[in-house]
Amino acid sequence: MVIKDGLADLHTHTTASDGLHSPTEIVQFAKSAGLAAIAITDHDTVAGVDEAIAEGERLGITVVPGVEVSTVASGNDIHILGYFTNGSDAKWLARLESLRDVRNRRNDMIVNRLNELGVDITMDDVREAERSKQASSEASAKAFSIGRPHIAEVLLRLGAVSSISEAFDKYLGSGAAAYVNPPRPTPFDAVDWIREAGGTSVIAHPGLYGDDELVDAIVKHGVNGIEVFHYDHSEVEESRYAAMAAQYSLIVTGGSDFHGSRQGKVFHGAVGSRTVDAGTIAYLRRPNL
Repeated sequence: MVIKDGLADLHTHTTASDGLHSPTEIVQFAKSAGLAAIAITDHDTVAGVDEAIAEGERLGITVVPGVEVSTVASGNDIHILGYFTNGSDAKWLARLESLRDVRNRRNDMIVNRLNELGVDITMDDVREAERSKQASSEASAKAFSIGRPHIAEVLLRLGAVSSISEAFDKYLGSGAAAYVNPPRPTPFDAVDWIREAGGTSVIAHPGLYGDDELVDAIVKHGVNGIEVFHYDHSEVEESRYAAMAAQYSLIVTGGSDFHGSRQGKVFHGAVGSRTVDAGTIAYLRRPNL
């Protein structure tokens, strides 16, 4: 095993949202990859953080508490990562809960659209298929957050598509037949919310948006950092966002965006496939250093 001493993967997902592995397992993967630190950044919930921290203490892995906030701008999904927010802040937790409520409404809308398209699927199908996987995770009992990947997997099981990728291309991705995007907070709201909760905000995978004018606007609104290194970024994109980070004195982060493996394909990258120096964590903890 190649030891990546002093490296951190700052973007992973667990069964607390749409990942396939428990927080405990994610920390174990980090240990196996030789990482010094791992961040748990589930969608719109911090439910997996405590479990991960406990395992991190057992294995000697630093666990960074995080979250990935779902927002919308110009009709597109935009994600803002938040680190070291106050996990006991009632207002912050209520805001995350409201985002999960929107996610649930969106799931219902997607399933209704699929029914209109002749696909025989129900939300009960999705909940039951995923609940069986999540039963072993303490975090799942706290917050079971269904997203499009879960619906995609049920479409695959029903034979409506031949792969997860086809599910997104045909039905679930932006502009596809069953795609819906109900109103959500803006990325500017998310930056403000994270700051008010005592945390540090970072633009997630900016290269996936195809809108650097929006990225620039979020930067100028006061975001603290930018995810330069992401599994789906090209070298050109990484260079471009590194230059933007230098121009605006932003914290440079990176991570695998690991969700697990479906049909033998890892989404997005394996734990440790994109990293930054673990010293970055000090800046996420205190962005004004």
